[in-house]
Amino acid sequence: MPLSMSRTEFIALIAMMFATIAFSIDSMLPALPAIGATLSPNNLNAAQLVITSFMLGMGVGTFFTGPLSDTFGRKPVVLAGVAIYIVAALVASQAQSLEVMLAARVVQGLGAAGPRVVALAIIRDLFDGRSMARIMSFVMIIFTLVPALAPSMGAVIIAYSGWRAVFVAFVVFAIISTLWFMIRLPETLAPENRRPFRLSTLTGAVREMLSHPTVRLSIAVQSLSFGMLFSMISSTQQIFDVTFGRAESFPLWFGGIAIAASSASFLNALLVMRLGMRLLVTVMLAVQLVITTLMITFELAGAQGTLFFAVFVVWQASLFFQAGMTIGNLNAMAMEPMGHIAGMAASVTGAISTVAAVMLSVPVGLMFDGTPLPLAVGVFVEVCAALILMLYLLKAERAAGLRPVRSTDQ
Repeated sequence: MPLSMSRTEFIALIAMMFATIAFSIDSMLPALPAIGATLSPNNLNAAQLVITSFMLGMGVGTFFTGPLSDTFGRKPVVLAGVAIYIVAALVASQAQSLEVMLAARVVQGLGAAGPRVVALAIIRDLFDGRSMARIMSFVMIIFTLVPALAPSMGAVIIAYSGWRAVFVAFVVFAIISTLWFMIRLPETLAPENRRPFRLSTLTGAVREMLSHPTVRLSIAVQSLSFGMLFSMISSTQQIFDVTFGRAESFPLWFGGIAIAASSASFLNALLVMRLGMRLLVTVMLAVQLVITTLMITFELAGAQGTLFFAVFVVWQASLFFQAGMTIGNLNAMAMEPMGHIAGMAASVTGAISTVAAVMLSVPVGLMFDGTPLPLAVGVFVEVCAALILMLYLLKAERAAGLRPVRSTDQ
């Protein structure tokens, strides 16, 4: 169906829907020490579970929101998800124990899955192939500004109103973005294209997706890419605080790194039509392997002080840059053959990759020992696995004649 608003407004709207997720995660980072001191004083390291519990809920919720949007339409699912998100945020704001906080964050993540998956399905409703990847790149350009600003916004809110007020900010942000969505964007899934919600249909879609080599391997590589990103996000506040003693300046450093890394999405939008999604993903994973190896080498060599801090900042920026150059492309690769079940495909892709990434990142985060070494080793293992799988994907596609080496569809 034709787009009823300007492409610029569409990109901004979809980016804001995605930004709900980034804001819900990154604005919590400055609050982790206070949350740990209030709700888990005997195990401060457990406070980082406030981040990964949200991601877990989002991953589980993602599995259902796509099929539901294929049945009821895109807009009702967004409204239901936002309602759940808001209620859970209000419960979290009043939590008196870490257990209640984590449960509320899981439910908040379940609600956030609605805007996340529906936004992807809407893009797939209106675009396909490289055009879809290009739109995703422009969305990511705006989306990456939120992680840049969120920690500073969270720090300001905490300074004036305490960490509980951050959850009130989540409610306000969600209401604004949802009103914009409901007023300006028509329903993109026509009634005649909707599919009844049946468990057999859902399991059939899962089997269809996982039986497709490109989709299966794209999801696996995306899981590992998210795993690297989640591992870094979970541990970064503690590293700035404990390892480098820069807790007060952390929001500024994090914001600067995110802004620098946001250039990745712009670069990807320029290059993806010329070089293709697969080549860009493979090259970025290879580069990340080299940079992570250097990070580990510096640490094992006993680097300290300003030099070591500079190395860590460059490495963190490279991880964020890699995410901007790979995740959107990997998602487009997984979605491309599944246009006939776009909502369901978005759900399965997002659910598997997010839950798998949480399972990878939680152990890495909990192994924090006051140094970045556990994080660096965890990322090294993840990037090695991702690169091996990506090379296997290219080989399998060429062997099957799906993607010739010089194909313009690459």
